[in-house]
Amino acid sequence: MKIKLLLTAMLASSPMLCAAHTITTGDSVPNVKVDNYGEILLKDDKTHYQTWSTESMLGKVRVIQAIAGRSSAKEMNAELMAAITAKEFDAESYQTTTIINQDDAMWGTGSFVKSSAESSKQEFPWSSMVLDSDGVVAKQWDLAEESSAIIVQNKSGEVLFVKEGSLNAEEITQVLNLIEQNL
Repeated sequence: MKIKLLLTAMLASSPMLCAAHTITTGDSVPNVKVDNYGEILLKDDKTHYQTWSTESMLGKVRVIQAIAGRSSAKEMNAELMAAITAKEFDAESYQTTTIINQDDAMWGTGSFVKSSAESSKQEFPWSSMVLDSDGVVAKQWDLAEESSAIIVQNKSGEVLFVKEGSLNAEEITQVLNLIEQNL
């Protein structure tokens, strides 16, 4: 019995099996700045980059999708992203910010991750997209590798919801309701 309890305690504290992120509901996301690449912007249908920081996310209700630079991570919460797009929230008060961790891409696919991010920005020009080539956001927020984190924050930057991994139907509804309640 004691061995079972000890093993359970050891497994529960393992970073591979529990949420280790530093994001807390009721607080703001930890401050971070991305200098290497950064926010993807469009000018004359061409992409360029500017330094991005968490401070730029204030003033709107946001869903922050922090994902590894892998298609499997992007797919984890594709259903939520489709539901948000279908809702057509007012762009003056809502925005999705996708932070792509290029440092957490399969070996040799970094240039593909970059071009995919740029294509996504052209397809969804209203979205905020950040290419984090060094993974500084994932490191600062202590996010799981090869995964997706969803964070909802209100206009003042207070975190209302956070989860790493795929959201289930109930959690998707919860996120949509939180957006609508805070617009």
